[in-house]
Amino acid sequence: MTDAARTDRVTLSAVAAEAGVSLSTISKVLNGRADVSPGTRAKVEQLIEQHGYTRRGAATQRSTLVEIVFHELESPWALELIQGAGTAARERGMSLVLTESGDRHSPGAGWIDGVLQRRPAGVILVVSDLAASHKEQLRSRGIPFVLIDPAGDPSPDVPSVGSANWSGGLAATRHLIELGHRRIAAITGPEDMMASRARLDGFRTAMHAANLEIDPALLAFGNFNVDGGRDAALRMLASDDPPTAVFAGSDLQAFGVLDAARTLGLHVPKDLSVVGYDDLPQASYSIPRLTTIHQPLRDMAEIAIRLVLEPEEDGPPARLDLATHLVVRDSTAPLPG
Repeated sequence: MTDAARTDRVTLSAVAAEAGVSLSTISKVLNGRADVSPGTRAKVEQLIEQHGYTRRGAATQRSTLVEIVFHELESPWALELIQGAGTAARERGMSLVLTESGDRHSPGAGWIDGVLQRRPAGVILVVSDLAASHKEQLRSRGIPFVLIDPAGDPSPDVPSVGSANWSGGLAATRHLIELGHRRIAAITGPEDMMASRARLDGFRTAMHAANLEIDPALLAFGNFNVDGGRDAALRMLASDDPPTAVFAGSDLQAFGVLDAARTLGLHVPKDLSVVGYDDLPQASYSIPRLTTIHQPLRDMAEIAIRLVLEPEEDGPPARLDLATHLVVRDSTAPLPG
């Protein structure tokens, strides 16, 4: 038996003795087997972390797969992330495996068992954060992980890649103000998402800097999908004092605003200017072509691949926020008169 194997054996024996379980049970926990009670699993995981045990040879035992985890795969921005990650993975001789699990905050409880059995080379999660127990389990198996958080604010002990949401909201609103609009609405995503609030804060900052009043009736939280934009816009545009411009927190919401305007017989941009956020491919061929904030989704995914496959050895976990910028197309115009 080699010195490394002997050290592993002694360490795991100590964990088993302290936990009051067999080495077989320790092995089941390490390999993500489901036939271990939650209480025993939690106790063993805690002791593994406490002893600083990392499975030797993990890099050679794992496959050439990188797992990317979404809470929903139907969204067009998910496809942008997949394409960016796929390009970066192929350049490194790796392949992607896609998983749909949980919600926008974290993957589902059962996901961790599956990923421990699959033992990918790394994991990229498009969620807000990970439970502490999941972080411990991944780290104890030597499986690096990175968060892509267009909608979250991860804890500081996790490497992550995001974008400058506040700056994007500021740029979108300034563009509308420079076109002469004064009564401007903002529709954003769920209130519990950091990205939603950051984009709205950028809107508020631009309005305050221009000494413009913000009407609470023209602010709306919702979902980032088409119906979220349509529902809020129908209410605002049908009011006695409608906005002349709308900043939407996603391109999908902006498409919903365009649909609401058509329903009410309004012409964009003659009667209403609209700015979106994301710069999805669909934005360049919508009718009219959508003015929007470019969020570098593919770049975010490519950087996440680099971080997960080439983790930094020293220093705190990387937190990267990539720049956003305004893309002017046909859905915005100067305020008439």
